[in-house]
Amino acid sequence: MSEGGAAGPHVPRTATGAATGPAPSATTGPAAPAAGGPVAPAVTGPAEPDTTGPAAHGHTPPSPAAARRAGLLVTLILGGLTATPPLAMDMYLPSLPEVTRSLHAPAATVQLTLTACLAGMALGQLVVGPMSDRWGRRRPLLAGLAVYVLATALCALAPNVEILVALRLAQGLAGAAGIVIARAVVRDLYDGVAMARFFSTLMLISGVAPIVAPLIGGQILRVTDWRGVFVVLTVVGALLGAVVWTRLPETLPPADRHDGGAGQALGGMRRLLADRVFTGYMIAGGFAFASLFAYISASPFVIQEIYGASPQTFSLLFGLNSVGLVVVGQINGKVLVGRVRLDRVLAVGLVVVILAATALLLMATGVFGAVGLAPVAAALFVLMSAMGVTMPNTQALALMRTERNAGAASALLGTTSFLVGAVASPLVGVAGEHTAVPMAVVQLAAALAALACFVGMCRPGNASTGAVGGGTPRPADAESLGEES
Repeated sequence: MSEGGAAGPHVPRTATGAATGPAPSATTGPAAPAAGGPVAPAVTGPAEPDTTGPAAHGHTPPSPAAARRAGLLVTLILGGLTATPPLAMDMYLPSLPEVTRSLHAPAATVQLTLTACLAGMALGQLVVGPMSDRWGRRRPLLAGLAVYVLATALCALAPNVEILVALRLAQGLAGAAGIVIARAVVRDLYDGVAMARFFSTLMLISGVAPIVAPLIGGQILRVTDWRGVFVVLTVVGALLGAVVWTRLPETLPPADRHDGGAGQALGGMRRLLADRVFTGYMIAGGFAFASLFAYISASPFVIQEIYGASPQTFSLLFGLNSVGLVVVGQINGKVLVGRVRLDRVLAVGLVVVILAATALLLMATGVFGAVGLAPVAAALFVLMSAMGVTMPNTQALALMRTERNAGAASALLGTTSFLVGAVASPLVGVAGEHTAVPMAVVQLAAALAALACFVGMCRPGNASTGAVGGGTPRPADAESLGEES
């Protein structure tokens, strides 16, 4: 399959992705939007069936079943790309004590292997995102997967902890390609309501990864050592790369790419950041993600050390909270999107997070007297479930603001979330491991900041959906904004 070949014909789509007519004969640029619906570029390459309407060269349109299979395949591929980095982070967690013994390294130094991987994922998005706007999605993605597989394989052979830290940094930098380009591909293919629905579907796949990854890692350690975990990750990465090579076509036509260098890429990012509404959604999403990171960092100590739960109980509660996030995400995509404005859903989600964090803070400070585990677990469940509408909708609303710089926009969204989350994580431990107050304070402050940025910068209900950063402005119609029907 050609990685940068001629663009295929563009077909107007409705917000649900259905074709509205035959493809135009021009192949050099995007089609004009259909009335009442956005445009999605046709993907190119022999591996992609034409699922958008009559083919430009007289090919028979695929059956509805074939179209569903093609859509499912793309969904699974993009889900795999977004799930691979969490797998690389969390599957390795059960082996940390064994790494400490095996490499004769202090525990604090071994913890740097996690920090390095997380930092690489954050910074790598800033590099790969603009690259994908210039050279298309496939080439940077395949290059990133190749480096990811090589770095992961070398992690299994690391002779000391210093080399392991360096390789984990390289693994994170390369793994960032999957995160940032998956979001950019969604932006290439969908707009408006359809994009918000697709992000909710991706959450179903990527939300399961952190739940099952430690369980898989623990089972691997039953038959091999920590190096075997990296062997399994290498095999998974190689298989995903093979599927991307053979089944995921290019989604960014050459006519929609920029041909400048780093200066133009930085200029595109500056234009995005100069757009107040895009920046508002970006920062609001980052602060919402900080509330999630605070939960991930502090909940093991809060649940087990303060409220005396067993590791098994903590694992059960962690799994239930993740299920709540996934289920609400599916309700968002299948029920709310298209019926209620996206900004209204986002506002309700942020308010629910604030109420749950406030309840946690009141319980942690003793306002309600001594409380048991059940009320705290219930508040955490509500807070985590609300993330199922805040995270996909901030991403969808931000990406609606751009067309031709979707890679750069995706990079800014991902890097902001990772960096703000990384700053929030250590703050939950400033008062030690025997109080839940820091966790609740960080969650409440982050949620309030997210709501303030959303209301003050995005001005929900009045924001235009016109593109920024060099894209063609989109009409501010009811469907692309998710108006109530």
